[in-house]
Amino acid sequence: MGQIEELVKKGQTLLNEGKFDEALGCFEQALLLNQNDPDLWNYKGVALRSLGRYEESMDCFNKSLKIDPRDKHAS
Repeated sequence: MGQIEELVKKGQTLLNEGKFDEALGCFEQALLLNQNDPDLWNYKGVALRSLGRYEESMDCFNKSLKIDPRDKHAS
């Protein structure tokens, strides 16, 4: 498993545990490794939304859609 996959897996676990700040950190680290993955932008958006940072989360979802306009997961 690659570094990005490990960060995403850890971030998803933290999200499920309600540790949104820590999850956000994982997704941000993953994005440093790959800015062109729409899923990573979605995960970051979900973490930000969970923290009540709605404007920032919308920016992430919009970036995801710019990368892949057919992305069905963008909330």
